[in-house]
Amino acid sequence: MTTGRFLTKVLVGLSVCLTLPIGTYAEVARSLVIAGNGPEQTTMETLARAFEKANPRTYVDVMWDDNSKPLELVKTGHAHIAITGAEDPALAATQIGWDGIGIMVHLSNFTKEVTKQQVADIFSGKVKEWFELGGPETKILLIDRPRNQNIREAFEAQLGITGKISNTAKVIGRDETVVKTVVGTLPPLSAAAYVSLGTGLSVVSTGVAVRLLPVEKIEPEVPTVKNGRYSLRRPLLMLSKKELNPVVDAFALFALSAPGQAIIGEIYIPMPSK
Repeated sequence: MTTGRFLTKVLVGLSVCLTLPIGTYAEVARSLVIAGNGPEQTTMETLARAFEKANPRTYVDVMWDDNSKPLELVKTGHAHIAITGAEDPALAATQIGWDGIGIMVHLSNFTKEVTKQQVADIFSGKVKEWFELGGPETKILLIDRPRNQNIREAFEAQLGITGKISNTAKVIGRDETVVKTVVGTLPPLSAAAYVSLGTGLSVVSTGVAVRLLPVEKIEPEVPTVKNGRYSLRRPLLMLSKKELNPVVDAFALFALSAPGQAIIGEIYIPMPSK
């Protein structure tokens, strides 16, 4: 991760290029475009509005499209920041949080737990029925995410199944639609899906008829994701061009500040305190 070098650049850029400090940030008189296609839209919009409030002369446009390619938008100059879960050698990266990846099933599915290998076998189509894992005698309905979404890229990479998810899977973009599909899938089928942990924990806590499976005997929770014991997780990254950009640098500094981390922590897992 290049966070340390990135923050050095941030501080140097701020001291040289920016004026009128507001707390630990500075007022910036320019616009900023943030691109993404994953489940982070609400968080980034809230972060953008808070940054604008701290910097009244700055406008932040959050450009979100399930079918977009945020990294390409940054490389071609159509966006300043891409929100993703994997680094790109051509771009500078800074991590602003963590996201767990929860394995979601219907509440009636009594499968106790799964290993990472079993999750890989489920989504690659090797395991087709829940009874093979100690669950109900129902066939598995796979729910996948669009190919360009960063949650899918991280999920495939961690399980070693890049390009191997079964083509019988139902592809759904939005977490909310995934949840509705899991709830609405009844015997003889029972769904298996992967979602952002913040979404999963939220719907479980409100009584929606779903549950998240422990992986390798570890419950998917904020503390276990933060300390790495729950290994199905992905970094929340901001990628930008490597050359100095005062507005990008100021936004990165804001995202890593106490107010920014509080916003990120509403859904995701903030960075450990230093």
